[in-house]
Amino acid sequence: MLSTAPDGRAGIDAALVKRLISTQFPRWGRLPVVPVAVDGWDNRTYRLGEDMTVRLPTAAGYAPAVDKECDWLPRLAPFLPTAVPAVLAKGAPGEGYPYSWSVRRWLPGETASPERIDDMARFATDVARFILALQRCDATDGPLAGEHSFYRGASPAHYDDETHRCVAALGDRVDKKRATEVWQAALAAEWRGEPVWFHGDLAAGNLLVDGGELSAVIDFGTSGVGDPACDLTIAWTMFREDSRAAFRQAVGQDDGTWARARGWALWKSALTVAECPDPRDERVALHLRVIDAVLADHERFA
Repeated sequence: MLSTAPDGRAGIDAALVKRLISTQFPRWGRLPVVPVAVDGWDNRTYRLGEDMTVRLPTAAGYAPAVDKECDWLPRLAPFLPTAVPAVLAKGAPGEGYPYSWSVRRWLPGETASPERIDDMARFATDVARFILALQRCDATDGPLAGEHSFYRGASPAHYDDETHRCVAALGDRVDKKRATEVWQAALAAEWRGEPVWFHGDLAAGNLLVDGGELSAVIDFGTSGVGDPACDLTIAWTMFREDSRAAFRQAVGQDDGTWARARGWALWKSALTVAECPDPRDERVALHLRVIDAVLADHERFA
């Protein structure tokens, strides 16, 4: 989720970041610290000078991602076709802030959106190439899917009760019978493969575009090794007819993986709609469209 909240969310502001930098990395202490224009929810991000960013978890549940990303991103980066964050330093708790944090190299580009992409089908193919390259990375000793990945990469069954509750809460805005069929198909298609790397949150907000093309993939906080089905949800959340078909063809994957991917997309969209307090919120319409696309996809391919 992206945020444009005023500086100070989760008790983190530019002044705190400035103190942390000055105390722990005094060589950068004179550089300006400015909040980024579009921020994430799990972490707060600040521009440090012209060439760096500072990334700080907003709650204890997001803190384990700091060590994971600092450890694994440098190992994965050489094998990926698209830029990923380069970690320059890891900070320690201090100045009243309780978690580890990191300094990264600034990545140029803007958050992916249709008007910034020259050719959506080509963009979808590039995302597929990234997914396949990530899956080919050595998963030995990688962080197995679990609590740190919010169970992305594990079975969607972890969210079984929540999915049924959310689908029921949508009332007549969704076809409950068809939605239940999608969910049951996802649970039945158990993953039995060897663990592979997954990103865990491949969405428009974590993809950067420069010059009309995919330039970087960011936010590996929910990454790990396990079932890669969760990375296919972008087929419905961002892509439409032609680009979705291009993505499906380029990324491959077996029928069971696609069934589980539909389950992941259904869970997330149903949860978002059910928990949105304002039915007029643009996210409601967006995620209801995602659910409709998932149901149609199930009927076409299952």
